[in-house]
Amino acid sequence: MKIEKLSPAFKDYLWGGTKLRDLYHKPCDFDKVAESWELSTHPAGQSKISDGEFDGMELGEYLRLHPEALGEKGRAFASFPVLIKFIDAKDPLSIQVHPSDEYALREEGEYGKTEMWYVMDCEPGAHLYFGVNRQVSQEEFRQRIEDNTVEEVLNRAEVHPGDVFFIEAGTIHAIGAGILICEIQQNSNCTYRVYDYGRLGADGQPRELHIEKALAVSRLTPSSGAGQTARPEPIPGGTRTPLASCKYFTTERYEVDSAVNLTADESSFLSLVAMNGSGSVKGPENQVDFQPGDSLFIPAGSGEVAISGPCTLAVTRV
Repeated sequence: MKIEKLSPAFKDYLWGGTKLRDLYHKPCDFDKVAESWELSTHPAGQSKISDGEFDGMELGEYLRLHPEALGEKGRAFASFPVLIKFIDAKDPLSIQVHPSDEYALREEGEYGKTEMWYVMDCEPGAHLYFGVNRQVSQEEFRQRIEDNTVEEVLNRAEVHPGDVFFIEAGTIHAIGAGILICEIQQNSNCTYRVYDYGRLGADGQPRELHIEKALAVSRLTPSSGAGQTARPEPIPGGTRTPLASCKYFTTERYEVDSAVNLTADESSFLSLVAMNGSGSVKGPENQVDFQPGDSLFIPAGSGEVAISGPCTLAVTRV
């Protein structure tokens, strides 16, 4: 099967900026391009094949026609397990939390959301929130939401390009202003908004909060492991760095100096997202060129593929 280049679905949330269009030339006419869903079969926004035989076909339909492209691990899930997006936070996102699978399936009819953030770019001094900075009771947390002091008990982390945050379901979090992120997550759009700085939505009304559900699923104890990545491992033609691994996805960063080989075996598809640089990916059946911000899907069982750089890629599989 051929390597497929994908085109994203876009979101114009009120906190978004224009970097995805200005820097990555995403073809979107929204005033604010908050998110581009680069690898998605979610009903709220599917990516599409952007060239070749399946040009314009939604990824979900492509996988329905070719389930073998998922691989053995991918087919073991009830639905496609991963969603990958770019997030341009010109303004801060709401303070929020995602439920576990058990809670989300019971209450919302979809899976929960564990995710990973990779900081692609940020303004000097930009920060985000990751968990709480001390043990907090539900009663205190509820009171601080009402008193507009909830930020005082959150773990504030200044960010730099290349930082990684693994956010398990139940972890309070928020992306701050001036941060561009690649997010690898469970295939879910289930979010409980805890606090929104008193902002008004497009209708002029305060955006809905989900305090009771958020309190039911939040872990109000400090989280660990934020902003830490493994040491790069030299490989022929570049380096490989593990970023995150869980039952839904495994993501590594590949720094390609000249050429690096990967193998898409029968167990899983590969998703390649170009963070920086340009190059090409050559498989047994075709070759696809890419630029910064491009997303490629390599079907399971494609065999060995050769990546030419120089470039930085996030490579995800299940």
